[in-house]
Amino acid sequence: MAELKTMGFGKTMEKKLVSVGISSAEELRELGSRQAAFRLKERYPGTCVVILYYLEAAIQGVDIKKLSKECRAGLKEYFDRL
Repeated sequence: MAELKTMGFGKTMEKKLVSVGISSAEELRELGSRQAAFRLKERYPGTCVVILYYLEAAIQGVDIKKLSKECRAGLKEYFDRL
């Protein structure tokens, strides 16, 4: 299993992801960015939509700036309902 740091996350984000039950890159990909953000927001209420963007970008293997407008809009809509 690939470690989360291979996806470009820092130590703090790695610790937060592990604290919500996501300990590998494969687990994050399987779970998806939305569910991961949901778990983070439940445990860390200060979690913002940008975290969701970073999670999705990491799953897609692209820079956050490469996420399409449509993708960002869908993620923001989801996040706003959390």
